[in-house]
Amino acid sequence: MTKLVQEVEAILDQTLPSAAVVPEVLHESMRYSTLGGGKRLRALLAMAACAAVGGDLGNTRGFVAAIEMVHAYSLIHDDLPCMDDDDLRRGKPTNHIVYGEALAVLAGDALLTEAFAELARMPEKYGISPEITVRVILEVAEGAGSQGMVGGQVVDIAGQERELDADTLRYIHDHKTGALFKAALRGGALLGGANEEHLSQITRFAESFGLAFQITDDILDETGQAQQLGKAVGRDQSLGKQTYPRLYGLETSREMAKRCVEECHEALHTFSDKAELLRELATFIIQRDH
Repeated sequence: MTKLVQEVEAILDQTLPSAAVVPEVLHESMRYSTLGGGKRLRALLAMAACAAVGGDLGNTRGFVAAIEMVHAYSLIHDDLPCMDDDDLRRGKPTNHIVYGEALAVLAGDALLTEAFAELARMPEKYGISPEITVRVILEVAEGAGSQGMVGGQVVDIAGQERELDADTLRYIHDHKTGALFKAALRGGALLGGANEEHLSQITRFAESFGLAFQITDDILDETGQAQQLGKAVGRDQSLGKQTYPRLYGLETSREMAKRCVEECHEALHTFSDKAELLRELATFIIQRDH
């Protein structure tokens, strides 16, 4: 995983516009929030899904850059004063603290746009067929849009200072967090040549993985250390957000996350050892401390 993360960093460095290109401060801001930090989990999932179906990891290069740019844009906007108002991300000041709110908004906008530009370049740069390119673009658009990540964020904001029921909380987690994981996994599988049966199993994995990740994130927000997390702890409670530990308690939440990971492994039961990285990522997600 360490080697793959280093490869993703190199791909992003090469793909993002140079800070020497006009407008320099915009490109500097984009690079500040995208490079040099984070688990690269979405990129790793895309590469792992490609490998699981017997694909060539080289086919994912443009896609992993795009999915990480979409994720970086979402973090910039999520940290804004009008959203979660966070001052720290990945152990350093958030984008708007360094560059101001206006430029942070524009940097996020530019990252989202550049992500789709890189996806559209895949046939020319990486030899991906136009048909697969269009399918992958649709996966990212649906995962990031009003019925995916953005939609989940809207319901999350609307639910602040309210006692949400289990179905609404599950909707928020499935969309705000899980939808982009699903796009990363399905997109990686498509680039690896997955058939419809593969895609169905990868989708099952994605849905359980996304929930396990977010339940663990909720737990870490209550029990983790800011230094390890690279961001403030206790933010969900301070914002009045409903979380799995608040709804079910810590121990039940841990058991729910554990069951989700078991479901991840069950979804991959027909896959060969080429899916080992996916299995390792599923196990890692509830053992992590950041």
